[in-house]
Amino acid sequence: MTDPKTHILDVPGAVLTYDVRSNDSSTEPVLLLIGSPMGAAGFTTLAGYFTDRTVVTYDPRGVERSERTDDATESTPDEHADDLHRLISALDAGPVDILASSGGAVNALALVARHPEQVRTLVAHEPPAVQVLPDREPALAACVDIHQTYHRSGLGPAMAKFIALVGHVGLITAEYADRPAPDPAEFGLPVEDDGSRNDPLVGQNMISCTHYQHDFGALSAASTRVVLAGGTESEGTLAYRGAVAVAERLGTKPAIFPSHHGGFLGGEYGMAGDPEAFATALRQVLSAEG
Repeated sequence: MTDPKTHILDVPGAVLTYDVRSNDSSTEPVLLLIGSPMGAAGFTTLAGYFTDRTVVTYDPRGVERSERTDDATESTPDEHADDLHRLISALDAGPVDILASSGGAVNALALVARHPEQVRTLVAHEPPAVQVLPDREPALAACVDIHQTYHRSGLGPAMAKFIALVGHVGLITAEYADRPAPDPAEFGLPVEDDGSRNDPLVGQNMISCTHYQHDFGALSAASTRVVLAGGTESEGTLAYRGAVAVAERLGTKPAIFPSHHGGFLGGEYGMAGDPEAFATALRQVLSAEG
């Protein structure tokens, strides 16, 4: 595998930046590692465990190096899916394998529903697919509250609520909305509002991602092998339950991966999982027959 080479791709409304770690001798499909709003930097450690194939990472529109060229304040899973479609087309490498995490899993499921011919295997790790949860109404309301808090009070208060929501184990009940707002300082978050409103998580993608309605008919009919996955330490959390619920709708069972929601991380963004064990589990899933 070569060192990553950076490329630029113009797409409607954005300029995408992506990195290619090439292995020209590999006979395996290109492996695309994606998140949302996590960018390419979050997959540096994981990519190092797949030197036997070409690995591609990218920054989603509005994230880090991929700047928007329109004035939109929201990005949708369908837009991200179209970006991925154009990226895979630009690679001209045939059907790819994808490990997609969190919001990236939502976007990749949207891609497979539209362009299954571009993806051999999709491993969708902990998608926050709130629409398919039994507690969808209070959970969606909690997501809306985070977004509104951001626009009202800034990043710190919104991110404190986000951390509390994604870490909550069990169903989100109607009483959840009555909880006292968490203190941003307890999470090391800024208390003062800097006035910015361009955060890709609680601003740009929060509502469109969690509210997305997946096309389960198209997913069930797709030629792509779709594997939902959840972390051993995430059981009962919203994103883990999303993986379980989507798998149930597709008539499959989720694969259980080591660690937590960011189990592939090796210290990127100040967070670490168990990337070596995660890579082993991913390799096993990718090499298994459908």
